Amino acid sequence: MKEVGQILELEALKDTPQGVYLITDDGKEILLPNKYVPTDIAMGDMVEVFIYTDSEDRPIATTLEPKIKLNQCAFLKCIDVNQYGAFFDWGMEKDLMVPFSEQFLRMTSGKRYLIYLYKDEMTNRMVGTTKMGRFIRENKLEIKTGDQVNLLVSGETEIGYKVIVNQKHYGMVFKNEVFKPIEIGEKMKGYLQRVRKDDKLDITLNSSTLSEVEVLANKIYERLLKEDGKLNFSDKSTPEVIYKEFQVSKKAFRRAAGMLYKERKIVITPEDITLVK
Repeated sequence: MKEVGQILELEALKDTPQGVYLITDDGKEILLPNKYVPTDIAMGDMVEVFIYTDSEDRPIATTLEPKIKLNQCAFLKCIDVNQYGAFFDWGMEKDLMVPFSEQFLRMTSGKRYLIYLYKDEMTNRMVGTTKMGRFIRENKLEIKTGDQVNLLVSGETEIGYKVIVNQKHYGMVFKNEVFKPIEIGEKMKGYLQRVRKDDKLDITLNSSTLSEVEVLANKIYERLLKEDGKLNFSDKSTPEVIYKEFQVSKKAFRRAAGMLYKERKIVITPEDITLVK
């Protein structure tokens, strides 16, 4: 059922001893149990609900708000471990299971872990995993240098903090960018500073640290990644051609390309610019 895992506004269709049945756009009926039915509801009213599956794997509605949403990450507390896997409190009556096959390391009850929520299309069940790389790497990059982004701090290394960017990408905030205490699991705002070759993102917490040359250099680098590592622009290109493509002067373009060259990211020839392999 496509509605499973979604927050939807559905119409109240009929009242029964078990609760109120809601109807989806394609005519399917989903039960909202009595304990979640608003006291002043009338048939025909619209109700915002979260759809998941109950202990018998039947689609069911609730007005409870999940602590994690479909295709997103969140830190959740493990409340039990048994022969099937680990179980987490995600705000629903039925705990979220992370099977052993979806765990990098065996989990311990009482600890918090970064969990990614996906739907098993074969069983229609919501499943948690710590092996989120296969999901996050499939996301198309739809942000550009300088854009404000939402961050979830997922870990710490010697050089900085690992972050999940907009719930879709891996990123890094380097420690020389941090001027306040940061906690694992903290949510904050940041700005896209550059895209690396491995598609991971460098993030800054201060938009003022992005110089105009750096922003342009990152735009050129992102364009190279999209164009299979080659751009037919060089010193021979006219100012008009460069302005048409990048909306900057030829002088600014040369400075930005020079920055990428000094960072050993590109090779500049009389005819074109190519990424260093």
